[in-house]
Amino acid sequence: MRRKPLKTLFTHLLLISIVFIVASPMLVAFFKSTQDRSQVFSYPPVLGFGSVEAMVNNYSRAWAQYHIGIYMKNSLIVSVAVTVAKTLLSMLAGLAIVYFDFPLKAPIFYFILFTLMMPTEIMIIALFNLVSDLGLGNTYAALIFPFMASATGVFLFRQHFSSIPPDLADAARVDGAGPLRFLWSVLLPLSWNVIGAFALIQFIYMWNQYLWPLVIIRETSRQVIQVGLKSTMTAMEATDWGLVMAAVILAMIPPLIVFALLQEQFTRGFVLAREK
Repeated sequence: MRRKPLKTLFTHLLLISIVFIVASPMLVAFFKSTQDRSQVFSYPPVLGFGSVEAMVNNYSRAWAQYHIGIYMKNSLIVSVAVTVAKTLLSMLAGLAIVYFDFPLKAPIFYFILFTLMMPTEIMIIALFNLVSDLGLGNTYAALIFPFMASATGVFLFRQHFSSIPPDLADAARVDGAGPLRFLWSVLLPLSWNVIGAFALIQFIYMWNQYLWPLVIIRETSRQVIQVGLKSTMTAMEATDWGLVMAAVILAMIPPLIVFALLQEQFTRGFVLAREK
C-alpha cells in the first residue's frame, strides 16, 4: 500500500516538472516584458518581475509602436472566417460521404486523404500565381480562400458521422427530414465536442500563419500578427526586447481566450475519438 502513494507523488512531481519546462519560455517572456532595457540586458540576468512602471511603458509602447491592434484585428478576421468556413465545409463533406451515394465516392474520399501528404509549402508558387491572376493579392480573400478546405476536417467528420447509429438517419428519413434538417437537428447536437476540438485547432493554426501572409500581403494595414511582429522587430536598429516580449504576450491573448472557451469541448472531443 505504501508504494501507491509514492508512485502517485512521483507522477505528480514529474507532471509538474514537465508543465514548468513547457511554460518556462512564456514565464520568461512575461518577466522580460515587465523590465526596462537596463534590466533586460543586465548580467546576471534578472528572471523576476521588473516594475509596474516598466510594464505599463512596454505594453503601451508595444501597442502603439508595433501596430499590434491592426495586426491582431487582421489575424482575428482571418482566423475566425477560416475556422467557421472550414468547419462548415468539412461537416458538409463528411455528411455527403457518409449518407449520400454517388459515383466514385470511395476514390474521391481517398483522393482527399492523399492531399494530406501535400504540405502547403509545395503549392506556394502555384497558389501565388492563381491568387494573383484572380486579382485577390493583398486582400483578406487571399488569406481566407486557400485555407477554407481541409482534408483533415473531412476525415475527422467522416469518421465521427460513421460512428453514429444509422438508425437515426433512417428515422429522420421516415419523418420527412431532409439532409440539412438531419444535419441541424440530429448530427449537430451530437457533434459539438468534435466541432469544438476541430475549431480550436484550426483557429490556432490560422493565428500562427506566417509564410503565406508574408508572400501574398504587401500592405502593413492588412498584415497578420506573426509577420507584423517579425517585420517590426527586424526593422529596428536596436531591438528593445522588453517591447518585443510585451508584443508577444499581447499576441498570445486571443488564442488563450479561445482555448479557455473551448477547453471542455477540446478535451471531450479527443476522449470521444479515443473511445471510438
